[in-house]
Amino acid sequence: QVQLVESGGGLVQAGGSLRLSCAASGRTFSSYTMAWFRQAPGKEREFVAAIRWSGGNTYNTDSVKGRFTISRDLVKNTLYLQMNSLKPEDTAVYYCAAKVDYNGRYFYTSSLEYDSWGQGTQVTVSS
Repeated sequence: QVQLVESGGGLVQAGGSLRLSCAASGRTFSSYTMAWFRQAPGKEREFVAAIRWSGGNTYNTDSVKGRFTISRDLVKNTLYLQMNSLKPEDTAVYYCAAKVDYNGRYFYTSSLEYDSWGQGTQVTVSS
């Protein structure tokens, strides 16, 4: 059973930075795609970024390109999201998610495609 545990959220001023971590366990993740989603109050959960665990290929949603970087540490089995130049509209609960993925051609951006989730970590950006 896949277990995902996020950490690193908090309160930061606009323009600041945070790094989120997601410790993954319970499987060998070589055939997985891991992703970050976020959900603001009253809004649907939205895709932020994804990475292929084995090859390291990444994909970001347009609103965070140039500001957020997804990465992973294969030794520590940990997923990261480095968030720079944060904006108040980035305020949300951030979730990491995992999916077995053999397609290799495109990234899944719908939350419905992912079957393992962490508990979430709150990120609040003040103006």
